[in-house]
Amino acid sequence: MRQIVDFENVSTTGLESSPVADALAGLRANEARYYKNKYGHAFAVALASDEPETLGWVERVLADERGIVIASPPLEVTAFEVDGYRMAYVFYQSGLSINVMYGTEPAGKRAVGFKLSEGMDVPEELATRFKFARQKSKLAGVIRGSFFVIKNEY
Repeated sequence: MRQIVDFENVSTTGLESSPVADALAGLRANEARYYKNKYGHAFAVALASDEPETLGWVERVLADERGIVIASPPLEVTAFEVDGYRMAYVFYQSGLSINVMYGTEPAGKRAVGFKLSEGMDVPEELATRFKFARQKSKLAGVIRGSFFVIKNEY
């Protein structure tokens, strides 16, 4: 069952097993605030085990595009469509958040984004492949992020 993420009263519910649970909850709330303010979309998450198709799609894109397999256990996922984009998010125990933005039109933008919660190390599977830029968030502190463009069809 999905739970709407409250970005006004940030909670670690569902993320308690993460060593950076507070920062990861802030990162999740930051995403929820963005989608609510920009699109009026209520960002709702489910346990990764409850929505294996979402997790599988994200894992397939990572593996097929770049040969990436994330070592950390997935905690929560969400998938939705907004403004011509199919979106999927996975929040991992390590504090990593991965999103796949997939334009539904043939010429639409398609990319995978990585965000690292404050206080976590860059995962080994990403460390040598990506450079991470920093951004500040009122809800999440300092977020480090990177991305790559999706080249294939999914």
